[in-house]
Amino acid sequence: MKLELLSALNRSRAERRAAILITDTASGEQRLVMGEAIAGDAMEDALDAALRSGKSGNVEFEGKTYFLTVQTPPVRLIVIGAVHISQALAPMAKVAGLDMTIIDPRTAFATPERFPDVKLIAEWPQNVLPGIKLDRYSAIACFTHDPKVDDPALEEALRAECFYVGALGSRKTHARRVERLTAQGFTPEQIARIRAPIGLDIGAVSPAEIAVSVLGEVILALRKKPQRAETAAKAGAAA
Repeated sequence: MKLELLSALNRSRAERRAAILITDTASGEQRLVMGEAIAGDAMEDALDAALRSGKSGNVEFEGKTYFLTVQTPPVRLIVIGAVHISQALAPMAKVAGLDMTIIDPRTAFATPERFPDVKLIAEWPQNVLPGIKLDRYSAIACFTHDPKVDDPALEEALRAECFYVGALGSRKTHARRVERLTAQGFTPEQIARIRAPIGLDIGAVSPAEIAVSVLGEVILALRKKPQRAETAAKAGAAA
């Protein structure tokens, strides 16, 4: 590998930027494509699929074989609210390979005893999130029902274009949330990115079931793979 390519890969890793190193397996020629530059590339479809999967491997393109070395930042799940749902979600997120952090200024809830195996920060989100530097490989899930806690986190997440932004609450609660965010200058398109009510619609009732629905929705947003029901509906419409 050429030194300039290695240096660029190292920089992208340090900056939490996705990148794909494309190697022609026959000639050994290489080129590097940054995640944000995939659109318009001749191999766009193959690169996009590789980036969504996060896996390296061979692809065929125009009669040639290329090896795609995929480099993506570790996916972070930032949870606002040290609540029962968070307790159920923490071990699930770990198994799924997500780097989870819980933020809650309410020290009665944010205790090491309740969350022994997850990073826990007992501070206000607006004081913590700028230092975390949210990005497109970060997900935010807000569980407190308290606008003073949830809203600042949602604002940070929307500005950072996090790949997933979700908030617990009824449709009525979300309508009031929309009014507050609109007053803060967010556009309807930005606000529409918030998944509310949070989680996949699986009829979840208990904290553990809600945690499952949220984790599923986060993974769906990360991989951007159509659900089987959606695919079947499209196929039926085309028939």
